[in-house]
Amino acid sequence: MDELHSARRRRGARERILKAATELFTAQGINATGMEQLSTAAAVSKRTLYAHFSSKDDLVVAYLSTLRGGLLPALPGSDQPSRSPREQLLAVFDWKPPQSVAPVRGCPFLNVSVEVPDPGRPAHQLVAAHKREFARRLSEIARQAGIAAPEVLGEQLALLYDGAAARGTVLNSRHTGACARSIAESLIDAALAGADTTSER
Repeated sequence: MDELHSARRRRGARERILKAATELFTAQGINATGMEQLSTAAAVSKRTLYAHFSSKDDLVVAYLSTLRGGLLPALPGSDQPSRSPREQLLAVFDWKPPQSVAPVRGCPFLNVSVEVPDPGRPAHQLVAAHKREFARRLSEIARQAGIAAPEVLGEQLALLYDGAAARGTVLNSRHTGACARSIAESLIDAALAGADTTSER
């Protein structure tokens, strides 16, 4: 019973640390957030903080890992039977930064890549892997749509997404996603039209 209680307490401390890291990293960035501030916000001692995360780098990697699934395009599947591949591609641009966060922080993965620029650091490597998987998933959805060059469209849409997120951060604007979506519509429809023309030959 004591072991179970201890395990729950350790898990609770880890969850509080990650919650505090998410809030502080989102609000003020990685480099501006110190471990002392994190331990205070999470209501844990620095000893407990370092027991769960041996370094700030470890904490940044764990923080990004908790975000990955929710920020990747959903692949075609039974859980989205009513959405066409075109709708799935466009849905990527329907993100809206939370109203409670000011200024707009854009994509957390892009933010980390800027604050941790060394490509050899684990956090930067995780960002690169995430961005490659992001484009790969877009390409897979494009392939499901019958587009002739799905990898090309996937890369175009991934670049458009990252550009909109970065511009939203620079301009502190919540509207860049909508602008990017309209451009994505043109790219997707042109690719679909090209696929139709090819199939008719």
